[in-house]
Amino acid sequence: MCHFIRGIRSSRWSMDPLPMHGRDMGVHPDDMIEVQEAEQETKQEVLENKDVVVQHVNIEGLGRTKEDLLGYEISEVFHAKNLIDVMKKSHMARQKLLRLGIFKEVEVVIDTSDGADALPNGLDVTFEVTEMKRLTGSYNTMVGNNEGSMVLGVKLPNVFGRAEKLTFQFSYGTKETSYGLSFFKPQPGNFERNLTLNLYKVTGQFPWSSLKETDRGVSTELNFPLWRTNHTLKWEGVWRELGCLARSASFAVREESGHTLKSALSHTMSIDTRNSAIFPKKGALLRINQELAGYTGGDASFLKEDFELQVNRQLVWDSVLSASLWGGCLLPIGGRPSSIADRFYLGGPTSVRGFGMYSIGPQSEGDYLGGEAYWAGGLHLYTPLPFRPGRGGFGDLFRTHFFLNAGNLCNLNYGEGPRAHLQKLAECIRWSYGAGIVLRLANIARLELNYCIPMGVQSGDRICDGVQFGAGIRFL
Repeated sequence: MCHFIRGIRSSRWSMDPLPMHGRDMGVHPDDMIEVQEAEQETKQEVLENKDVVVQHVNIEGLGRTKEDLLGYEISEVFHAKNLIDVMKKSHMARQKLLRLGIFKEVEVVIDTSDGADALPNGLDVTFEVTEMKRLTGSYNTMVGNNEGSMVLGVKLPNVFGRAEKLTFQFSYGTKETSYGLSFFKPQPGNFERNLTLNLYKVTGQFPWSSLKETDRGVSTELNFPLWRTNHTLKWEGVWRELGCLARSASFAVREESGHTLKSALSHTMSIDTRNSAIFPKKGALLRINQELAGYTGGDASFLKEDFELQVNRQLVWDSVLSASLWGGCLLPIGGRPSSIADRFYLGGPTSVRGFGMYSIGPQSEGDYLGGEAYWAGGLHLYTPLPFRPGRGGFGDLFRTHFFLNAGNLCNLNYGEGPRAHLQKLAECIRWSYGAGIVLRLANIARLELNYCIPMGVQSGDRICDGVQFGAGIRFL
């Protein structure tokens, strides 16, 4: 734990003799050194093996940050009972301060207490902070589901002194261009509970549907933990403009063209016990999302439910068995048909491998229209590279990958019963199997190069028999 502490002052804790200063009091210097060494040994034993009291916690270097915000983050340091506990709780407080996103650096200094009120076993803890600039800029690249983009951003951290953040971001990608303004406000003392306001414009191209879409909208999100789960409540109001991407677009896509207004409430609940989001060796993920549109205005009116489940188990020789299951359904409300922009899509290197991107399910004249119900499952075996080249270094970024995927996408007749719905979802199942190499990009995305053998191909499906490349942040 000592790596995070800049220094423990040697004049207090060192076992070396201290330099002598001051008037001659009639005591021989060697005798004085021996007395001080004995006192130092006694005090060090008290601090390391017996109870200590944290008397003062100081924060140096504050400018525009309000002190009441930081009190919540460092309060646990006062509850430390011994030196090791002080170091652990100081480290945790330092991590909390950095998590606020308002400090460039945070250093910790632990010292014995000084002053008239100092106790024999008293400690002072000082956090030396360096605030971020009022205006910062950034540029980076992002990887989405089989697409990439360049992102430019301007950020005003700590706008009002309590970890608020105002961000403007512009993104230019292979299929999508967007810009937006967002305001982030965390609850003091509970960073995971926060509010975000967004104003945005997004223009996207969807070649599998010969469709282009421009969204102009505003949204507000409330994030909060509850027991072991994380929740997001969201309202979104968006003006959508749909158009044809090509002159050859089908009549079904042309019918969908035009302007619509969507106002929707949604709720997402997730439980994630995985040790890694990209290459998990153990743990599970459960994510459930509900969206209700139309009751707060707008043209779109539907109830949409979908879920994601993943379970991982480590086997012998550092191999991992992973099982995933996705599913969802969309129920139109009020007799209004669902929009092509709201339906589910399936297929491609990030879901059912061996098929073209979103090329499973209902289609018209070669344009894929999406479906109102779907399911997809996957079974994966991840192993280290043969002979473990680069073990402990670059080689650990790669995994050998064996997979079996299956799924189906269709429209349901909601006048029929659940048995008929399940029967339709069980018909015409597409599935595939294969093997490949997976590369982890930090802990946020991954690349796959697979050899795929698609099976259960139906009329109109677009397949990728052989080598298929995929990049993204969410994989089946």
